[in-house]
Amino acid sequence: MTSAAPTPHTLLTPGPTPIHPRAVQALTRDMLGHMDPVVFALNRDIQQGLRDMYGAAPDTFTALLAGTGSLGMEAGFANLVESGDEVIVCANGSFGKRMAEMAARYGARVRLVTAPLGEAIRPDDVAAQLDDRVRMVAVVHGETSTGVLNPVPEIAGLLRGRDTLLTVDAVTTAGMEPFHMQAWGVDYAYTGAQKCLSAPPGLAPIAVSDRAFARFHARRSPTPLWYADLDGLRDYWVHQSYHHTVPVNLHYALHAALSAALEEGLEVRQARAAHIGQAVYRTLEPLGFRHYVQDPAQRLPTVLALRLPDGLNDAAVRAELRQREISVTGGLGATAGLIWRLGLMGESARPAPYRTLMLALEDILGVPGLAGRFTETLAEIEGPVPA
Repeated sequence: MTSAAPTPHTLLTPGPTPIHPRAVQALTRDMLGHMDPVVFALNRDIQQGLRDMYGAAPDTFTALLAGTGSLGMEAGFANLVESGDEVIVCANGSFGKRMAEMAARYGARVRLVTAPLGEAIRPDDVAAQLDDRVRMVAVVHGETSTGVLNPVPEIAGLLRGRDTLLTVDAVTTAGMEPFHMQAWGVDYAYTGAQKCLSAPPGLAPIAVSDRAFARFHARRSPTPLWYADLDGLRDYWVHQSYHHTVPVNLHYALHAALSAALEEGLEVRQARAAHIGQAVYRTLEPLGFRHYVQDPAQRLPTVLALRLPDGLNDAAVRAELRQREISVTGGLGATAGLIWRLGLMGESARPAPYRTLMLALEDILGVPGLAGRFTETLAEIEGPVPA
């Protein structure tokens, strides 16, 4: 019995992203043991690639956690926060709020710095909460839930000369645009494999500064999260001692996707996301779509957050798109039904999937010519048209 080939799916969500072809191929490699010399050699190459991606110092500890980006978030608080620590958490969306909840669960006294949805954290508000008792500041670089880019370099500048660690959620930035861990003074950074790198979900690439390790080694009590204990991770990644079984084939795929990203160049990837994002917006603007984030300097390049036109039935249109094997994502919480969040990370920031979206919207919304307008707009924008 034979069946028709499935219709290719067009994935335009803010994560996961379409898997890079080289990562797909890498997944089919023969399985090896997690203690195999070939796997350790692969891991060393991954570590160097992560240093390059994060803009980290040459000796920075990098690794892959066997979990998604949320494990990267949790591991930072589990290792670097103890009960009673004063921690500033910047929260202007769902993932900043998740940081605050995790920090509190590990005993932190959380000082919350907030901003209205659709607006970036103000460094002055962080400075107002900062004193010598604060042990950590935690901030989401790109708030996926609202499409806001937070001013990490400015917040980092507030901490220079202080014994205060900086934790950065780089889930929607690292791997798609330059990230400057060493220059900014970031102590702990993490992302998810399925975001800007376009690798399969299941790994959280992390980078840990020497200052963070010093804080970790000065703990008064053991890390409560055994699975992601920094010393245990370093035993495996540096000393090649058994800690837990890592997902080897996901390591293969991550290595392939990371190599592809670095070969393309982070600046080139940044420009690709900006190019596609501009073309999508200019195409949809005449229909009544508007930027949700008003200040251009505060817009996250990798997640295009668009306020929907009056009268557009969010759920019905997205359901019809899904029937056509096209996935886009709506808002979260207060923005549900009000915005779409279109992914511009990794392999989603390409013309072909967005042409597919425009063709479908032509039919669903009864507006002919959207795909042609998108193609024309791509050609009009200054700079090379992305492949």
